[in-house]
Amino acid sequence: MGKLRWVSGPTREGSEVRLNVTGVLLVGGASRRFGSPKALARFRGQTLAEHCWHALAWCDERLAVGKRGSPQLPFPVLDDGSELQAPIVGVVAGLRAAAGEVCVFLPVDCPLVRGSELRALAGACRDAGVPQTGPLPGAYARSALGALEPRVAAGALALRDALSELDVAVVPLPDAHLANVNTPEDLAALESI
Repeated sequence: MGKLRWVSGPTREGSEVRLNVTGVLLVGGASRRFGSPKALARFRGQTLAEHCWHALAWCDERLAVGKRGSPQLPFPVLDDGSELQAPIVGVVAGLRAAAGEVCVFLPVDCPLVRGSELRALAGACRDAGVPQTGPLPGAYARSALGALEPRVAAGALALRDALSELDVAVVPLPDAHLANVNTPEDLAALESI
């Protein structure tokens, strides 16, 4: 990785300035293993998209980024403008569209992530703030575009690999909250958490 820092608090060092944060819900996955659009799957009385959208409610602005033809959701979905299927494409599209300098990105298949955890990622972000499990969910600053855009253009689509070029803060979060849903069985297992 580039510069790697482990942090325990949600604020930037030496800064009391309130961040202008854009929350970005990533809904562009193909849901092949799930068998139907994950965004519309029901969990605890709401769709996965609604759970994640609510986790982003504290942000100054919220966007949903996906593919043209994404499932109909109760909020608009911005087309990421690419035929490529990779989270890095959604991150780049979200950073380009955001009003804020820092964006928190939440994949639609992570319904247990809490707003407070996303705030911690945003507060620790210089180029990126990520949990111990990897690049998403995560916070990325507009400054990360300098590393991410050339990777997308070159077809180097692993967001995890892009972290090597960024100033990354690793924020320990509860592993159980970071569980993601790839299959209907994964979703059923989350009911007990």
